[in-house]
Amino acid sequence: MDREPGPSVRLKLTLSYAGFLMVAGALLLASVWFFLLRDLPDVKNGIGGLQVRKQLALHFASGAAAVMVFLLVFGLLGGWVLAGRMLAPLARITDATHQAANGTLSHRIRLPGRRDEFRDLADDFDTMLARLEAHVAEQRRFAANASHELRTPLATSKALLDVARSDPTHDPGELVERLHAVNTRAIGLTEALLLVSRAEQRSFPRERVDLSLLAEEATETLLPLAEKHGVGVETDGDLTPASGSPALLLQLTMNLVHNAIVHNLPDGGTVRVSTGAGPGTALLTVENTGERLTPELTATLTEPFRRGTERLHTDHAGVGLGLAIVRTITRAHDGTLTLTPRPEGGLRVTVELPAP
Repeated sequence: MDREPGPSVRLKLTLSYAGFLMVAGALLLASVWFFLLRDLPDVKNGIGGLQVRKQLALHFASGAAAVMVFLLVFGLLGGWVLAGRMLAPLARITDATHQAANGTLSHRIRLPGRRDEFRDLADDFDTMLARLEAHVAEQRRFAANASHELRTPLATSKALLDVARSDPTHDPGELVERLHAVNTRAIGLTEALLLVSRAEQRSFPRERVDLSLLAEEATETLLPLAEKHGVGVETDGDLTPASGSPALLLQLTMNLVHNAIVHNLPDGGTVRVSTGAGPGTALLTVENTGERLTPELTATLTEPFRRGTERLHTDHAGVGLGLAIVRTITRAHDGTLTLTPRPEGGLRVTVELPAP
């Protein structure tokens, strides 16, 4: 915003301190004068008393003027120093704000001292800068990974077309099938990116949703995939009301169940989907059997385009956005996502959403 220049806060505080000190001094002198006159009954009448009274008033006025001048100078100087000391933390906060506005998010205020209003503001600002820095870094990684992932199917399609053009005897049916698979993957990746963007912007109406019904719908839809992989799916849970987008929460549930089915034991694995209502929360838990995961690997699974070691070598590797979409949708619904490796192998994922 364009603003007209005005006096600084330090100058305003200085004038306020000096003005308050002057008013207090004037009231004090007036009180002294009033009580001084009242305590001199013997000089109130007569010519001599009048002369004494005039002399006393003259001396008192000259002394009061000197005191008021001293109070004015002392108030201005003292107020300027005190205002500077009080506003010193604000100067550091302002400097950090300017650096953040210029793109430097790594700077921190780290204001020392005991807690007060300025230090609360500085701590909150440092927290905001840390979150912004992490978010910007995550978005940069996401953009770089998305560019790489989108470039791969395009480059593959170009290579297939170059081979077909240089070899007229190449089977067109095989070319069409491979191009169809590559194009399908590219479309799936694009739709996933659009879904992530939509969820991050929170551009969706909120409705009352029953997570238990979404869990049943997701498991029924993915039951053929589970049978193909030899994975048994179990559902359990009562009415679990939540508030949010039915489409996005269904996508969240589908992603969790799909991941649990695909990244499971080669044969005889199980997936358990349960829902439940806690105090002020709605819980959705999906756990599956599988290989043992380290806490370090588990902590990275929600990053975009991060896959476990076995995920790159299966025909259901996906686009690497399954759990990233789950995390984004959970955040958009003001919920929390928790990934916990199971001691016997596999993963337990818990989504906690606010109850309506």
